[in-house]
Amino acid sequence: MTTPSTARIEDLLQTGVREKVYPGAVWAVGDADGIRASGTVGLLDPDRPDEPMRLDTVFDVASLTKILAIWSTIGTLVEEGKLDLHSPLGTFWDEVAGHPLARATAHHLLTHTAGLPLRANLKNLYGTDPQDIRDGVLHEALHRPPGEAIEYTDRAALILGYLAEHLSCQSLDHLAASRIWAPLGMAETRFGPVPTDTIARCAPTENDEEAGTHLKGTAHDFSARLLGGACGIAGVFSTLADLSRFLQHMLAPTQAAFGPTWIADSLRIRTGELTPARGLFWHPAAGTKLRDDVWVHYGFTGTGMWISPKQQSWAALLTNKLFFTRDREPLSAVRGRFRELVFSIAG
Repeated sequence: MTTPSTARIEDLLQTGVREKVYPGAVWAVGDADGIRASGTVGLLDPDRPDEPMRLDTVFDVASLTKILAIWSTIGTLVEEGKLDLHSPLGTFWDEVAGHPLARATAHHLLTHTAGLPLRANLKNLYGTDPQDIRDGVLHEALHRPPGEAIEYTDRAALILGYLAEHLSCQSLDHLAASRIWAPLGMAETRFGPVPTDTIARCAPTENDEEAGTHLKGTAHDFSARLLGGACGIAGVFSTLADLSRFLQHMLAPTQAAFGPTWIADSLRIRTGELTPARGLFWHPAAGTKLRDDVWVHYGFTGTGMWISPKQQSWAALLTNKLFFTRDREPLSAVRGRFRELVFSIAG
């Protein structure tokens, strides 16, 4: 790959710090051989102005959980022949047999075409007991017939997490750690809460009104906290180095984790004429044409990662923008320009 201008990337990201889009950021770009360039800007924690952001900062990666723990482990189950993406769930999963979800497939879930209810406040819908939540999510009526429309909902990842646990007879945290993170050397990736001795390196996220302080080392996502920290929706904490290993593996897969067939099948359009286009959990980066072949996944806390099989390159940008705001637009502009600089795509 052609390494993009470090100066231009850091100027872009420093502007984001000055404009309070986020307190700080870490970034890296690379290829199948590893990191080609990386850097940091801003502060780890605005409440500690003498401490800059650091390359080994631990981030609440939020919805990147859907890639790091769900997409990847589901891939191993598919490649082992334990899961047929196109078989109705009710034909092999007794827990959903006889319920509306039985008609949907894992492919529907991965492409957000399962017709799931869009409501996502688990506590208001089902209470606080994890089994009641599981029963409610797996047994509720569908919003529309499977395959009719693309409608993003966190429920898809939650259900796939339950499915992965069912097929593997392991909890999701152990499944992801044993099948993905440990084989790839992702030693600092885990579901929260993080260990006490790691909290000092964690980037704080949103202010917790009950605690009177910003969350740090505990998942921002309420559903993840409600379910003990580990679920398909969110809850994973990771570092730039670990995400780099994950993305590097996608360009140079080994037998230690999900393989090349799963990656290739995921990074192509799987939703026909429906819009917006989707692969399997990955989707084409906004502002790029399909021929540009840049795929992306974002986390609500301010994290993101991109990969281009065509250019044989990848990128990661980790921020804690949620410290300041829930508004997505300021960070969206930074992400778009970052993607243009990394992949040399005219914006």
